[in-house]
Amino acid sequence: MSLKGRTAALALVLLLAPNPWLRAQTGATLSEAEETRVREAQDPGERIVVYLDFLQARLDRFEAYRKKPASGPYDYGAYLDDVLLEYLALNDELKNWIQYQYRENRDMRRGLRALLERGPQQLVALRQIQQSPDAHAPRYADSLRDSIDQLSDTLDGATRALADQEKKFAQMKLDEKAELKMAKERAKEEAKRTKQEKKLRKQLGKGKVPGESDEK
Repeated sequence: MSLKGRTAALALVLLLAPNPWLRAQTGATLSEAEETRVREAQDPGERIVVYLDFLQARLDRFEAYRKKPASGPYDYGAYLDDVLLEYLALNDELKNWIQYQYRENRDMRRGLRALLERGPQQLVALRQIQQSPDAHAPRYADSLRDSIDQLSDTLDGATRALADQEKKFAQMKLDEKAELKMAKERAKEEAKRTKQEKKLRKQLGKGKVPGESDEK
């Protein structure tokens, strides 16, 4: 890989790497069904879609509880903050997955396209929450800001990763086609040579000199 290529790859890895200044996360808490989906999604692109679904589920849960009227001693602000911490942890796991698959040169284009289609919608929703604070906003403001920042970083990294993979795998496809064409040409030449050799052996078997006419 050229120096320019190594520099670009390093920049992408750093961009996708978890933020060391982000509050320590212990990892997302997944339901049994979600854990099953993660285990079954071994395809690089499919796993990205799974994490997208999980992120959307947390965002939907946040919105639902945010709109509920507060009642009793229940600390809605703390719960909303916990949901956003879950969102952050999932986004961190998504980054780690993309970073690992990128280093291993595995095709995750389908998942990256889904991320770049659905991710901006989540970013808009998070910013709308930030722009319309409620009574619980002071409790979850920091987590909301971190969610916006980290999702933005994920989308920036995904944009670069997709551009790189589109170029790389497109070239690989062209190389495969060229190699297949050459293989077919070699096979055609080999078949032609085999046919000529067979014809020569047949002529020698009849006592003929190669090139001698059947007419006398």
